[in-house]
Amino acid sequence: MTVVYILLGIIAIILLISLLMPSRYYVEKSAIIKKTVAEVMDKVGNLNFYSQWNPWQMMDPTAKATITGVPKTPGHKYAWEGKKIGIGSLRVNSLDAKHIHFDLEFIKPWSSKAKDNWLFEEWGDGECKVTWQNSGDLPWPVARLMGPMINKQLHHQFEVGLGNLKKMCEGE
Repeated sequence: MTVVYILLGIIAIILLISLLMPSRYYVEKSAIIKKTVAEVMDKVGNLNFYSQWNPWQMMDPTAKATITGVPKTPGHKYAWEGKKIGIGSLRVNSLDAKHIHFDLEFIKPWSSKAKDNWLFEEWGDGECKVTWQNSGDLPWPVARLMGPMINKQLHHQFEVGLGNLKKMCEGE
């Protein structure tokens, strides 16, 4: 019986710790790309280029991708299904001369939604400072406990993704 009370105590402590952890995450990374704002925005807002720079899509080259809608307009969508990357989609929500806002939805291996926002600024002589931001909820209890690990992984993936985008844009 003592073992049961100890296990219940451990579970209660874990649930309490997860209750105190942040309920949302936010990641932001920037890079300077030696191309104009328009050229860089084209590579991000036209989802036909998405698999060429996005690190998650590059992890699973056999994943099935479906691209719908008109590039760089609300509703333009990239949906994926793969063994390594699961099932999900990225859809242009809105855009203007300096921003692209996406809705990001994961269906499998777990269901979640996030906001993927991009800011493009003139920088230096014909260069672009691009800032990639992502935020979403961390459901209680498991995702909150995994929050620090998720945050660390996302920071790394954003660095890789921006590096890939820079190479793709500047290599033309």
